[in-house]
Amino acid sequence: MSDDVLVTGASGMLGRAVARTLADAGHRVRTLQRSPSGLAGPRSGTGGTVADVALDLGDPGSAPALREALTGTDVVVHLAAKVSVSGPWADYRRTNVEGTQRLLDAARGAGVRRFVQVSSPSVAHAGDPLVGAPAGAADPDAARGSYARSKAMAELAALAADGPDLAVVAVRPHLVWGPGDTQLVARVVARSRAGRLPLLDGGTALVDSTYVDDAAEAVAAAAARAGDAEVHGRALVVSSGEPRTVGELLASLCRAHGAPAPERSVPAGLARAVGAAVEAVWAVRPGLGGADEPPMTRFLAEQLSTAHWFDQRETRRLLRWSPRVGLDEGFARLAAAAG
Repeated sequence: MSDDVLVTGASGMLGRAVARTLADAGHRVRTLQRSPSGLAGPRSGTGGTVADVALDLGDPGSAPALREALTGTDVVVHLAAKVSVSGPWADYRRTNVEGTQRLLDAARGAGVRRFVQVSSPSVAHAGDPLVGAPAGAADPDAARGSYARSKAMAELAALAADGPDLAVVAVRPHLVWGPGDTQLVARVVARSRAGRLPLLDGGTALVDSTYVDDAAEAVAAAAARAGDAEVHGRALVVSSGEPRTVGELLASLCRAHGAPAPERSVPAGLARAVGAAVEAVWAVRPGLGGADEPPMTRFLAEQLSTAHWFDQRETRRLLRWSPRVGLDEGFARLAAAAG
């Protein structure tokens, strides 16, 4: 049975993959974001379609257009967010918190039945190692940095809206990467080529990550299963379930693009101290040296030096999903796309 699905944030790598996955499954998809998704039109042989809607969720004046975009919608998949490791808190609040609340309110008003909040494991990460961990509760007060804090607030608002008329599930894909990735892969490769990609404490921390097609299929599965009694009202972490060391993960991403694997090791404590100093400078002089983001932050130092991988058994059982690509095939696809 096909649905009418609204996908926000489809101009990003994961959002675009989710919209494509849903349309290829025969659903009628409307994508909502500030710039075109690049997917508009029918999907060959599936009966699915994609139509773009240009709208900024962070704009308080967008409510009338949002109500119109949601007319006849069965499912909302919300990926749009400000993703960065720096920047004013007001920007995160506007897009990630207020934009999410605006979408929830409009979805309830339009009679939408299912809502998938695409969140992040960082909403429940207070800096301690996570080893085979379940999805903990989102905690804005303990979350590290403006992105994690704002996403934690958004997730709590979404799950608070779960009820008989609107079934809500939060899905937290972990470290999503793949061809066309401008968030993780492009930055890793650029820093490697510039000689600015150190390993913290030797890169031995064990972490999960997720190939983009696997993440997209998990989100699509959540859209289908959100109404199930065991699923709605829950937060579920999604990953490949193949933990690798940070050193191995970074080396694989670099090799796929012909860039040198990182070798220089820096103590994690030193990196955290440098991150704190850089953040202080960046708060006064953002964009120092022409960079769009600071070279190190406390959050980034923690992510590169602290184990964080998750028990996937509950996620796979509830969503009736498992990864089809996996990491090694994903690295091969990344290399092929890089040419």
